[in-house]
Amino acid sequence: MHIVDGALALPVLATGAALTVAGVAIGLKKMDYDHLPQVGVLSAAFFIASYIHLPIGFSSVHLILNGLIGLALGWAAFPALLVALFLQAVFFGFGGFLVLGVNAVNIALPAVMVYYLCRHGISSPSPKVAATWGAIGGAGSIVITTVMVAFSLMLSGEAFLLAAKATFVAHIPVMVVEGFVTAAAVLLIRKVKPEFLGIDEERAYG
Repeated sequence: MHIVDGALALPVLATGAALTVAGVAIGLKKMDYDHLPQVGVLSAAFFIASYIHLPIGFSSVHLILNGLIGLALGWAAFPALLVALFLQAVFFGFGGFLVLGVNAVNIALPAVMVYYLCRHGISSPSPKVAATWGAIGGAGSIVITTVMVAFSLMLSGEAFLLAAKATFVAHIPVMVVEGFVTAAAVLLIRKVKPEFLGIDEERAYG
């Protein structure tokens, strides 16, 4: 879901950059540095998951995993995802440098929103309830990200309206896949390493 350089208007780029700077500052302030390896692992997971992508107009379709990253990291998703996006721009030319702030906020802000919306649900004693909230977080993060990407394009001019609509439609299968992947990941992590999601084992299993 990378928007490429040259597609967005200057005010949109400036707003995205400012929001990303603020998000990264909050993320670094709230980050538990004992969990820095966890941040690195999830940043790498995003880097790999979004490596294979299908270009669609001024954006692209690929797995993102920002729902899972948000559930695990909260605000720390901002620095984690920014680093991954920067490295993708450096090594593979995905997105670009001018649009880095917009791409980061479009992916990281939904991750933070999912953290607050679904955090309690994934720590439920019921695996089914936890999986359901994991699916909601995984699919919901893609819905929000897609809307934000489409909105970023629409704000840059009517010429991008068709690309914005195509971006949303093309990501509907991704929403479904990410819902299943995140639900499965939540169930697995709860069993083998619940602290990775910040879940207290007694609370999760009664």
